[in-house]
Amino acid sequence: MTAAQPPTAADELRGAGLRVTAARVALLDTVRRGDHLGVEAIASGVRERVGHISLQAVYEGLHALTAAGLIRRIEPAGSPARFEGRIGDNHHHVICRSCGAVADVDCAVGDAPCLTASDDHGYVIDEAEVIYWGLCPACSTARSS
Repeated sequence: MTAAQPPTAADELRGAGLRVTAARVALLDTVRRGDHLGVEAIASGVRERVGHISLQAVYEGLHALTAAGLIRRIEPAGSPARFEGRIGDNHHHVICRSCGAVADVDCAVGDAPCLTASDDHGYVIDEAEVIYWGLCPACSTARSS
């Protein structure tokens, strides 16, 4: 008996009903290997793998991957959109006010407690987005020097 192989990017694209292209595979891999990347950094990573790709094609591909639930888009206030491969959980983010570094933060307690709003106003809530702001260790050290 052999262990099941994890699905490839192509398998995941097919499973989401998306056409498999070299650009989409490169987009998915770049986002998943990156760390909350912006569109320019993603485009650069894709170009390293497949050659030329227009910024418009990158935006369209990211939109398709996000809509299919294969990647997640976050939009911190005052910052351009960033993309990440960590999906399927209700994690949050901490962002440095100085350099813009972003890190994942697991839900604080229990099974997604932040999905229980004090007043849901009749909405069916399926996601909560919490962003903690502050200074990363490097910027904090630099300011106190």
